[in-house]
Formats: sequence, C-alpha cells, structure tokens
Amino acid sequence: MSPSRSRSQYELDENEYGPSRTQQRRDALAVLTLATQLVEMIPSRLAKLELPDDVRDEIANVRKITSHIARKRQLGFLAKLMRRHDESTFDAVRAALGENRDKQRQETAAMHRMESLRERLLGDEGDVALSELAERHPTLDRQHLRSLVRQARIEKNTPNKPPRAYREIFQVLKALEEVDVDEDSAG
Repeated sequence: MSPSRSRSQYELDENEYGPSRTQQRRDALAVLTLATQLVEMIPSRLAKLELPDDVRDEIANVRKITSHIARKRQLGFLAKLMRRHDESTFDAVRAALGENRDKQRQETAAMHRMESLRERLLGDEGDVALSELAERHPTLDRQHLRSLVRQARIEKNTPNKPPRAYREIFQVLKALEEVDVDEDSAG
C-alpha cells in the first residue's frame, strides 16, 4: 500500500478487483493438491465420496496415465475441471480427507504403542510389562502370551527362523487394543 493511498481506498480496490493474483494462485494450488490426493486415494474410499461425474471420470483417466509429464499435465486439467465447480461441491471431500488424516494419525500412534509394548515384553522388563498388561486386561491369557514371548526370544537368537511368535504377539496386542476401543465407544 503506497503512503498516498488511504486504508479505505485499498479495501475498495480489493473489493472492486477481486482477489489478488497471489491469492488466485494459492487457491489454484490448493485445488491441485486436492486433485492429487483424490487420484492417489484407494478406489474403495474414492467410491464413498460424493464427486461430480465429470471429475470422477477424469480421475479414472489420470490413473491410467503412467508417463510422469503426461500425468502431471492431466492432473492440471483435472484441477482446472474442479475449479469450474462451486467451492461447496468439494467441502465434504475436504472434510473427509481431514478426518481420514486424523484417523490415520491415531492408528499410527496405536501401532507404535503396540510395537513398543511388544519390545518391552521381549526386553529385560518383560515380566513387569506383562503384569501391567494383565492388570489392564483381566481376560488376557497370560500363559499363552508368556509362551509367545519365550518363542519370540528363541526366534530372535536363531538365524533363518521366521518370526512367527514375534508377529503373533503383535496380533494379540492388536486384539487387546481393539477391545479397548470397543469398550471406549460403548461406554
């Protein structure tokens, strides 16, 4: 804003001429990012979203293209097609993508917790971790889990032996985590 122009004059110009070129570019790049996310989304999740038919067809076209430059050009066309639609058309899609990111973060955090608990069970403080786990989950089969821990330790020290028990411990912990989630949602 130049010193000779008043604030109200600047606001009038912005209202009169619309968004700045920089803002238009930001908006276009946001739509291109959304288009990229839609193309990379797995088909089963994409089918659940409410998208216009022409956008859905163009997403299918972009997925068929393997050449990097051609794919990039087609993504640009998809973004242009999406900009022709009203902004509110894609509000539900943006909301779904935001919720999915939060859900993915929660699932990743839960997986990391289970992995660290598995490492604690296999480590020096395995008995302490097992008793803490048994306190939180009274229905836990201690005997089975203890034998899995023993087998996993043997597998770890034996070369060329597949880590079957190591994986099974993770599955037991995952089942316990799902029980916790079900109890939290019910309660």
